[in-house]
Amino acid sequence: MSPADQAPAPAPALDEVMMAMDVVDTLRHNENVALQELGQDRNDEALKVQLRRIYESQGLTVSDAILVEGIKALKESRFVYTPSGSPGSRRFAGLWVRRGAVGKWIAGIIVALGAWTGWGVYDNVRTERQENAARIEIAQTLPQQLQKASAAALAEARTTPAAEFVNELKVDGTNAIARGDATAARKAVAEIDQARAQLVQTYVVRVVSRQGEQSGIFRIPDDNNSARNYYLIVEAVTPDGKTLAIQVPSEENNQVKTVTKWGIRVPQATFDAIRRDKADDGIIQNNIVGRKPRGTLQPTYDMPVMGGTITKW
Repeated sequence: MSPADQAPAPAPALDEVMMAMDVVDTLRHNENVALQELGQDRNDEALKVQLRRIYESQGLTVSDAILVEGIKALKESRFVYTPSGSPGSRRFAGLWVRRGAVGKWIAGIIVALGAWTGWGVYDNVRTERQENAARIEIAQTLPQQLQKASAAALAEARTTPAAEFVNELKVDGTNAIARGDATAARKAVAEIDQARAQLVQTYVVRVVSRQGEQSGIFRIPDDNNSARNYYLIVEAVTPDGKTLAIQVPSEENNQVKTVTKWGIRVPQATFDAIRRDKADDGIIQNNIVGRKPRGTLQPTYDMPVMGGTITKW
């Protein structure tokens, strides 16, 4: 046998391969072709006739060789993709192909889980710190603050009523600490500090006597139209001439306000005496109603007063 006889058959041309693939596709999808007969060799000729008619109707001429090759390729399942490997390996391969999108999705989940875990840890740490701070405050900080504030206030108290008032506030704070009520304990400390600030104040209660301002008024009670309540309008003045803002309760509505002027109720005789003093020359010579020395909570009065006060007129 010559070398030429041993040479492999030449590969079919590309257009022939493509035509054979078209024949296979036609056999699979054309309902007029009896694919169920492909397993029987005796029907190959009938299929060739039907295929030739189909292509001739489309204006195409297909050789017998191509038709035979297409029928043979269909039988051998050529031009059909059959996935290789196990389903699991194919899924992994698909994930690898889409690794960019999958990676972003997984990264998003990891970030979300990390954030959630981090917040949980942070929240637990924050709660633990708050609880620890609360324990320290009620066990150490507030008792120390209460003791320091009450000692400072008692050091300024120069009257029995003032000292008793501070001690009452201290007892309130101590009881609040004992029951673990930090809010009430803080309030007691603040009130003791306020009492100390009041104890160190020194001023005189002076009748207001300035042009255009009232020095006294009277009120007619709602429940007794025939009666009158007389008030002198006063202010608290320090030894260096400064006017203080004082917390004053109103007997008309029971509200406490911080004011620089207020009305103090006096007997009519006191009211009339101040009115005459101002009427003779426009100046009130006897204008000191009371004095508040250091170490006391309330002023002592030089003039008769009835105790009630108002903050609006």
